[in-house]
Amino acid sequence: MSTHSPTRPTYQLILIGLLSSAFFSATFIMNYVMHLQGGHWAWSAALRFVFMLMLLFPFLLLAKGTAFMAQLFQVFFRNLVFWLIAGTIGFGVFYAGICYAADYSRGWLVAATWQSTVLASPLVLVLFGMKMPTRGILLSVFIVLGVVLVNYAQFKQGVATNDLLYGVIPVLISAFAYPIGNQLLNGAKTGSLKAVKKIDSTVLTSSAACVLLMSLGSVPFWILLVLFVQPPPPSAGQVYGSLSVALFSGVCATSLFYWARNSTTSAMQIAAVDATLAGEVIVTLVAEMLFLDQPAPDALSIVGLVIITLGLIGYCYRSAASVPEKPLVAIKGDAV
Repeated sequence: MSTHSPTRPTYQLILIGLLSSAFFSATFIMNYVMHLQGGHWAWSAALRFVFMLMLLFPFLLLAKGTAFMAQLFQVFFRNLVFWLIAGTIGFGVFYAGICYAADYSRGWLVAATWQSTVLASPLVLVLFGMKMPTRGILLSVFIVLGVVLVNYAQFKQGVATNDLLYGVIPVLISAFAYPIGNQLLNGAKTGSLKAVKKIDSTVLTSSAACVLLMSLGSVPFWILLVLFVQPPPPSAGQVYGSLSVALFSGVCATSLFYWARNSTTSAMQIAAVDATLAGEVIVTLVAEMLFLDQPAPDALSIVGLVIITLGLIGYCYRSAASVPEKPLVAIKGDAV
């Protein structure tokens, strides 16, 4: 018999998700700034996780103590293969694609394309054996329609096809990698996935500890990426930019997002929390216009952004208005 944290209203989870999306916006803004300054995308990606480790380790050590940290590293090394797989997919592949795309698209465009994860998330949930309400799929498709319109608008404005593809395809890969990594982590915590061994440890009740474990699991990926790409040394500006992304997006945003996502009790709640990532687009766009003197999007792009926003509102309304759902049961009766 599995245990669950107290059931929380969906609107609370959505509010926390929106707050995390505001912090997540630092990723798209700073990656674009570092690109404009000539920073290499591989360093923008790898340095973020170097700084996340440097920030999270002392924070958890001070907040939780040495016994907790000893238990954390015990959990990591006893389940090393799992953390390497989950960290590589959920953090490595995910963030490498986001940073690569920043060389070819403005920050708000990358953020808009990233909303395709709202469709990827329920598909991943189905792949892992969870039932997804039809309304959730339809709202996700509606949001992705907005993503398509935004990118089609760039094509009409004369953006080179190669640049458009290089700015879109890596983000689409990231859009699937992130929920896969998240669901692997969720499965390890709850025992809901037959292929993933449940990790019975109080360490996983800490969102910050989960972020640290996933970050540790991604380290080999970043080492191999830098060795393979061989980027020139990062500038001081890129180091500081990566530090800000690590703090605001990597630590604050990811911890809040994990807390909200891991407080869910149904596939619809999970998808609703994932849908709050759409808030990144608006925050990133406004920040670029105010602080980077970037032009406003054209009419067709605005229509796409409105569709994305309406899809998010639809998720919030549907989730809050519906009767609380019972915890879903995964394949062969494993409790979620």
